[in-house]
Amino acid sequence: MPNSMKTSKNLRKAGFELLYEISHAIVSNRYLDEILTMIVHLAAQVTGSSLCSIMLLNDKKDHLEIKATQSLSQKYRSKPPLPVKGSVSGRAVLTKKPVVVLNVLEDKEFLLRDVALQDGLVSLLAIPMMIKNTVIGVFNCYTAEAHEFSEEEIQVLGAVANQAAMAIENTQLLADKIAAVEALEARKRVEKAKGILMKRHHISEPEAYRLLQKQSMDKRRSLGEVAEAIVVSAEIAP
Repeated sequence: MPNSMKTSKNLRKAGFELLYEISHAIVSNRYLDEILTMIVHLAAQVTGSSLCSIMLLNDKKDHLEIKATQSLSQKYRSKPPLPVKGSVSGRAVLTKKPVVVLNVLEDKEFLLRDVALQDGLVSLLAIPMMIKNTVIGVFNCYTAEAHEFSEEEIQVLGAVANQAAMAIENTQLLADKIAAVEALEARKRVEKAKGILMKRHHISEPEAYRLLQKQSMDKRRSLGEVAEAIVVSAEIAP
């Protein structure tokens, strides 16, 4: 990284402070986008990087898309997704190991030459972000001048990448939990709506369920929404 980069004892202290801030943010009620944006800003500030970014794999796992960066460069922010095969960041995904490039303009797999020239990007450290043994994205750090990343720098930024992955995993676990609760509540509403229809129309349970399905298709609304409407109307009926 640049010569202004904190090294040795100062780097370790700054790294611990950075990880503390990230850990505190993860257990807070902040949104994921806010946490990841904070991570790249703090990482750039602590390490002296000119640009830090978090790129996540798309659903097909064949491209990397920018999720967060502290860079104000519109050219970098609007860059198209990077293919995993044939790109430097993709190399970190495929090998599951940090990738260091002393000069990105000299690496044939670096696909953002115009961005590097415009924004003055020289050296790159790309670290795979992993949940258990699965890569979900890449944490990138660029410097404005040629820099040979030390093992200590790689370890500090590797820990940052792990924290970012943890934030994403926690958010996904919370989303799954919420989805499970919502699914359970929807099933309860459907059961209650079936009971209402059975009593109202003097029909069997299978017939009540088919009636719910028909209303769902006719109104182009989910089964849960139709069931909720039936329950609410029954509750407010005199």
